[in-house]
Amino acid sequence: MASEFSAAAPSSVEEGAAAPASGVAVASGPPQDPGSEAADRRRERRSRWYRRDVKWSPYAFIAPFFLFFAAFGLFPLLYTGWASLHRVELTAPNDMEWIGLRNYTRLLDDEFFWNALQNTFTIGILSTVPQLLMALGIAHLLNYRLRGSMFFRVAALTPYATSVAAATLVFVMLFGRDYGMINWFLSLAGFEHIDWQNGSFTSQLAVSSIVVWRWTGYNALIYLAAMQSIPSDLYESAALDGASRWQQFLHVTLPSLRPTILFTVVVSTIGAIQLFGEPLLFNGGGGATGGSEHQFQTLGLYLYEQGWTNLHLGRASAIAWAMFLLLIVIGLVSLAVTRWLRRGEGKA
Repeated sequence: MASEFSAAAPSSVEEGAAAPASGVAVASGPPQDPGSEAADRRRERRSRWYRRDVKWSPYAFIAPFFLFFAAFGLFPLLYTGWASLHRVELTAPNDMEWIGLRNYTRLLDDEFFWNALQNTFTIGILSTVPQLLMALGIAHLLNYRLRGSMFFRVAALTPYATSVAAATLVFVMLFGRDYGMINWFLSLAGFEHIDWQNGSFTSQLAVSSIVVWRWTGYNALIYLAAMQSIPSDLYESAALDGASRWQQFLHVTLPSLRPTILFTVVVSTIGAIQLFGEPLLFNGGGGATGGSEHQFQTLGLYLYEQGWTNLHLGRASAIAWAMFLLLIVIGLVSLAVTRWLRRGEGKA
């Protein structure tokens, strides 16, 4: 019996030792690796940074534009509006005297302001209408297969790449009274020399010709891009119906170009209202007066004359805001025309 007890004892001890081990295994499980916990934390941190990157990166990408716009666009606009309500000189921009809307009411009785507005309107008509008509014709020619079409496209865009100063100085020599090439050609046809710079209509026509030369090719390429997006099926159907090239242009091309034409009209009108460099340089050493009798002084020149020649910063600010309000009116008119065209297309 003693031998059996002694032989069975080790087994009972082993069973007793195994029981606590089994209990520990159930309670705590196998020990975790510290490296795996650090890896989990790293994965969680990377996931958190990824979510933040996806959420905030687009705002970071577009933030530079809004920062520059706020610094160089919105702040000058608001400051100009505030200055237009004060009497302030450029020599002392911090000394402001509140006068309310007096700078605006003075514009209503200012003959030079209305003269500049009329000149801006006239030059805008003389430059925008021929420019867009010529651009439409050039684009129509370039839309067909033509030898060296790439050369003509680059040539059409060359005037746009030319600086305003260089182009205006060349046109000043062309429109010279005594030795200009324009008067030389007119003399060959029996006409007398024209004093382009000192005449009212002639000076505006000369300034408009600079604008037409610089921007016709640019608008022609815009029209060309719009023409190339017109489906060729429309032209094929029109040709099968017996339509000529001119009829295809009238009944297919022009209706398809309505949005593009409206866009170019609005952009050209805005550019005409902001016209500054061409009339300033065309005047030579005469400054911002726009000729001896202000015959081609635009709103941009009048603003410059009031602010930087006469040093009346408040009046110049009022002129700037008047131009801004005029641009808003043009934008609203273009929006109304766009909606009207869309409504007409929907009914059709």
